[in-house]
Amino acid sequence: MITDWHFYAAAIPGTILLGMGKGGFSGIGMLALPLVALVMPPLQAAAILLPILMVQDIVGVWAFRHDVSRPHLKLMFPGGMLGMLIGYFTAARVPGGVVLVMVGLIGVVFVLDQMLRKRRVSVVPVKPPFIKASVWSTICGFTSFIANAGGPPYQVVMLPQKLPPRVYAGTSAIFFAVINYIKFPAFIYLGQVSAANLATSAVLFPLAIAATMAGVWIVRKVPAEGFYKLIQTLTFCVGVKLIWDGLRQLETF
Repeated sequence: MITDWHFYAAAIPGTILLGMGKGGFSGIGMLALPLVALVMPPLQAAAILLPILMVQDIVGVWAFRHDVSRPHLKLMFPGGMLGMLIGYFTAARVPGGVVLVMVGLIGVVFVLDQMLRKRRVSVVPVKPPFIKASVWSTICGFTSFIANAGGPPYQVVMLPQKLPPRVYAGTSAIFFAVINYIKFPAFIYLGQVSAANLATSAVLFPLAIAATMAGVWIVRKVPAEGFYKLIQTLTFCVGVKLIWDGLRQLETF
């Protein structure tokens, strides 16, 4: 188990960010990996954070179990699984910096497009085009496997649907829970999970659960319009951060 205080100085706020993301504020959790990667190799950081995500998934799925858009899940899952498969076979070949820049650009460009166009989207859940959902969900599965950064591609499909906040949160919770639980055995096979890392993850489980429950509570209190404005703002900020981190990694590649 890791005992270095520098790790916990990064991991504690990272775990809180993950919990808020799992509680409904999708996107903000992507800041956790770059934060923890400041004090350890990115692959080890991802391996420690994954079990934490899995515990938070249980809380999120239970909290939003009655608030799910099944048609959206049916559209997103096939591409997501394909993207995971691609990520599994290319994890050792694709530079992490490239993935971070790609994901960051997707998030930033998407938010800017929404702001400039000022699209008026119905508040009623609308089934997205199959091809669009398939392409973006495949990218989502890939970036989630490689860098725990599936949020922006996912939001390209889901945010314009303007689902009620709880339905959006519930659909996100189930989608990423399935992604993470399938990803875990693959991480073991790739040699990225160890007893020491698991013990370190376990120390952070209580904080992970508390942070997720806090996120669930806040989502219930935030009006729909304010919720989506906040998600877009977080997506933009996270996108900029990911681009910056990716470029820094590529400079040393």
